[in-house]
Amino acid sequence: MNLCPNCGAQVVMPTTAVQMPGMNNYLVPAILVTLCCCMPLGVVAIVFAAQVNSKLAAGDVAGAQDAANKAKLFSWIGFGAGVAIAVCYGIFVGLAAVGHH
Repeated sequence: MNLCPNCGAQVVMPTTAVQMPGMNNYLVPAILVTLCCCMPLGVVAIVFAAQVNSKLAAGDVAGAQDAANKAKLFSWIGFGAGVAIAVCYGIFVGLAAVGHH
């Protein structure tokens, strides 16, 4: 039992905070997709990635996991879209070069 040294009243000691599980917020892939592949989908991924830590801090583990999953999904879709656009552009430039000669 803990007692206050000044008045002798019983003091309740605070318990340690429950640590939330670490979770990948996929912010780095979202930023890379935004800069290198597909800006619109990358921005959406950044928005979801930014929500992960705040939801974890609020204790919403399920919401944080959902936001992390969406950030990952939009990062991969943006990456795929960027690769597809690059391949189509390469084919177009290749066909234009062959047709020019």
